[in-house]
Amino acid sequence: MSARVVVGEKPPPRSECWCCGVIEDPVKVVHLGNHPEVMVCTRCAHSISRWAREIEDQSRTGLAVRARDQLRRLRETVVQGGWHHHRFIGRPLRWLGKYTP
Repeated sequence: MSARVVVGEKPPPRSECWCCGVIEDPVKVVHLGNHPEVMVCTRCAHSISRWAREIEDQSRTGLAVRARDQLRRLRETVVQGGWHHHRFIGRPLRWLGKYTP
């Protein structure tokens, strides 16, 4: 399959993440609804979502909230200790980090 290029048409410019500054293709960034000029890479979008859930949990109580707080503390301990870079357990920890709050 080949793509056709119109003569004189410029390729779309690469977009910069407003959070971390990484340069990505425009189709690989998240554009905020009412502000399409604001672009965030998918990595930062996941982090922002996680931070939003943490802020929401500050006004809640319950067993699930306490469990998520414990998981957040555990994640912080793992990152501070550098365990996610460990040769043997690093990959499983990074995989697990994708699926925990």
